[in-house]
Amino acid sequence: MREGMSSLFRSFLDAPALIARHGLSSLITPDGEVLDTPLPEVRNTLRLLPPPLLIHGPATLRLLELPPEPPPAPWLDLLELFLLVHPARSVTPTARGLALELGLAEPADTAPLQADILYRIARHLLDELSGQPPQKIATLHLLLPTLERAGWSWHDIVKDALPPQDGPPPASRGRKADALKIWKRLPQWEDRAARPPAGSQPVSQQEARRRLSALLGRNAEPRPGQADFASATSYAFTPRDVANAPNIMLAEAGTGTGKTMGYIAPASLWAEKNDGAVWVSTYTRHLQRQIEQELTRLYPSPTERHELAVIRKGRENYLCLLNLEDITTALLNRQPQGQPGLIPLVFLALWAETTEDGDLMGGDLPGWFGDLFQPGLLNMIADRRGECIHSACPHYQSCFIEHGIRRAQHARFVIANHALVLSQAAWNAMLPQDMAPGNLADENGVPTRYVFDEGHHIPDAADSAFSLVFSGLEAADLRRWILGAEGGRSRARGLMRRMEDLLERLPALKDCLQDLVHATQKGLPRPGWSGRLHEARQARLTPPQPESPLTEEDTSPDIASSDDDEDMPLATAVEESSPAQPAEDFLQMLDMQLDARMDEIQMQTRGEQGHYPRQECDLHPIPAPLRERAEALLTALQDIVTPLDRIIKHLQEALENQDEDPDTSFQQRLEGTIRSLYRRALSRLQGWISMMRAIMDQPTIQRGLPTYVDFIHREPLPATRLLQAGHDIALNRHWLDPTIPFASTLQSTTHGLLITSATLRDRSPDEDGEAGWEKAERRLGTAHFLKPPMRAALMSPFDYAHQTRAYIITDVSRDPAAQAQAFQALFETANGGALGLFTAIRRLKDVHRRIHEPLGMKNIPLYAQHVDAMNNATLVDVFRTETNSCLLGTDAMRDGVDVPGEALRMVVMERTPWPRPDILHRERRRHLSGGRPGDYDDLITRMRLRQAFGRLIRRADDRGVFIILDSRMPSRLLSAFPDGVPVQRLSLTEALADIDGFLNR
Repeated sequence: MREGMSSLFRSFLDAPALIARHGLSSLITPDGEVLDTPLPEVRNTLRLLPPPLLIHGPATLRLLELPPEPPPAPWLDLLELFLLVHPARSVTPTARGLALELGLAEPADTAPLQADILYRIARHLLDELSGQPPQKIATLHLLLPTLERAGWSWHDIVKDALPPQDGPPPASRGRKADALKIWKRLPQWEDRAARPPAGSQPVSQQEARRRLSALLGRNAEPRPGQADFASATSYAFTPRDVANAPNIMLAEAGTGTGKTMGYIAPASLWAEKNDGAVWVSTYTRHLQRQIEQELTRLYPSPTERHELAVIRKGRENYLCLLNLEDITTALLNRQPQGQPGLIPLVFLALWAETTEDGDLMGGDLPGWFGDLFQPGLLNMIADRRGECIHSACPHYQSCFIEHGIRRAQHARFVIANHALVLSQAAWNAMLPQDMAPGNLADENGVPTRYVFDEGHHIPDAADSAFSLVFSGLEAADLRRWILGAEGGRSRARGLMRRMEDLLERLPALKDCLQDLVHATQKGLPRPGWSGRLHEARQARLTPPQPESPLTEEDTSPDIASSDDDEDMPLATAVEESSPAQPAEDFLQMLDMQLDARMDEIQMQTRGEQGHYPRQECDLHPIPAPLRERAEALLTALQDIVTPLDRIIKHLQEALENQDEDPDTSFQQRLEGTIRSLYRRALSRLQGWISMMRAIMDQPTIQRGLPTYVDFIHREPLPATRLLQAGHDIALNRHWLDPTIPFASTLQSTTHGLLITSATLRDRSPDEDGEAGWEKAERRLGTAHFLKPPMRAALMSPFDYAHQTRAYIITDVSRDPAAQAQAFQALFETANGGALGLFTAIRRLKDVHRRIHEPLGMKNIPLYAQHVDAMNNATLVDVFRTETNSCLLGTDAMRDGVDVPGEALRMVVMERTPWPRPDILHRERRRHLSGGRPGDYDDLITRMRLRQAFGRLIRRADDRGVFIILDSRMPSRLLSAFPDGVPVQRLSLTEALADIDGFLNR
């Protein structure tokens, strides 16, 4: 695509315009010829033309099956121009998405857009650019030389479109050399007095109804069950009567009930009455933002909403200004060939000055940003390694994370996710109360009122939050956190470096830190551990070869070696004479045990299950050599904990010995360091120590119900540039019932708890409502609380009998070609607007490969999770915007898609979504099913079917069909569907005719 190009354009009208599609692409040549061209011809034509005007260059290259271009991109990408004009505004990365966002297309017009729309979009954005505020104009004038130096293709066009700067730049903008240094001009937060404990005034049912009515207004869509839901959920906002016994409400609200506003009404009243915060927890990032938008009714002013409703996620989701400074400084000091990397940093600087909260993952930074530029860039500028140095950071008072924490401490609504809430609860429960850190307030606070939206995911979230894993990756990560970079190009900062400021004031820490470093070097896996693990396995599994005389070729030096440890064959990254390490020895023994049992396991499970080969086995019975390795590893881990304990005690003493007029910055530094040491190191080490002790103390015969499920699991690791193979081996420990720690960590601090979802109960065909509630209580963990929950169920207002149809196709085999043909026929009958759900990534990719071109020829774009290099939220945005498109996905699409209207009118499941038959599921169905393991499988499957069906109808005027391409689906699972839904077992031909009559009449 670079042939015949110039490095910069003078006018976007000089460039051809291209909308690439499977099927016929739209192309306008520089002389104005309009072509509808098949993809192979587009590839040939582009070689003869200058680089085009397009949308999302990397995705276009993939669609054209062309190799990626090195930066800077030679084409004119309208997404880059959009970022320049609207740096904190998301848009669907398609021609229709941009046209709709800019008011250049009608939502009702679903005909494929032609490439001339790209010229209109470009002109519109350049006109908007010329009308930017003077402060933005001044910033752009300062940034343009950097973009020119980086070779940005839009530079000359943007420079001509920008109005001249009025007067000198504001002092806050500084010199051109400082234009990228956004950290110098961001606003700083200021401390506020601590918030008193919340009051205990209740919210009555009548008050909740009145508040809901006021929020909705007179012209709101009538929802009969919404007021009942609001009054029922007010129970969670009444004061508790007994310590450790929160008031729990289980509220099942069918799709369309309006549950979000239903619980916002009583929650907002409680927050106002008691000057407290209600924590709303969700499972998906998308719903976090959706709830924030719903709060617009309560807080119409953006400024007020920004202060009173705060989204909180883990630190790894936010921009780290220190990491951004490191990367920016490194690129500015590079030779010219490294300058293209400055282009995304310019856009990040503009975004950072505009964003509300610095959220990189699911916030106001477009989800396609990472794919448009350097993959992995966003991970590099977030604190993914847990290296935050808190108040010792020069950007501490400008930090987005610290801003959010302080806003949350005084907010009325904190919108979090299950992972953060449960990890926070585990942290608060872990801290010893007789030590100073036990009195340290968690940076996210200790809430007393929770709303768990998407509450059916609580068991999965608790399983992730409270499980333990010892693996090569986990152990190496802790080693890197303590030691920092050990060769290679890593920027990781070790603990010694991160605590330099504390060492100046607390010199006694130095010896403890050195002891910690030495113990870590001895005990945790050295760089190259994965290569050594893999080579040892290959040596075990490879039959011995007869010896042969050495030839000159055998003794020649290795000319393929590298100076970079990250790319070397990992066995050579450390000298052969290096002493053995307990962690690596233990991992080797786990690997041996898995291989010893692997053949038998694969025969029992028929090999592949899901999208990867099953490679796991039970830990028990434990062979004697593994116990010996566990004992050596236990000693090594305890040797690391000893100096770590001493460091924490030194910090505690310094915190306790603060003067009456303490140094606030130093106190915050101590508190942040103690929290980091507990969370990142001590808690992990204590968990590993408990696992090793359990191995050593495990009785030969287990009696009674086990508390934990222990198993060994192997995962492949991605190959490096030298294509070397590698894998990780892990010892996993999961709670048999993860809702036990969920209940134990929440019951002491929580006063009120609302758990709500459209699918709390199973719809078993042979059970009454009471049995369904009892199963729901056991599954959600409320049976482990002291006080039984209250229950409420609100039916969906939708008329499913008239709005939907369901089909089980009886004559489509599991042959990949037959499955693909069925998907294609169904998608064509619906004319797009279809969601295909898969239980295996491999089968998803196979269907996509077979049908994307024929569907494209009929103007039905096909997108796919795990195929298109966009995150899930962006894929859903594209699917929602391109109303004739189709989307293939797996579990995340089954549970997290909200696409109302014509954009989603068909859901197709390729197979019955049975639970994965792994060790963890085996043990849970054995011990938690009440002696009916088959019913346990059915329950999980029906819940998945209910969630999938729930994607279909989101509004009162929606219509849609649900199809399962699995003739073996048993009838007992059909109770998962709402009452009245017609379910038919038909051949594919019969179903297509019926679907066509239903959808297209």
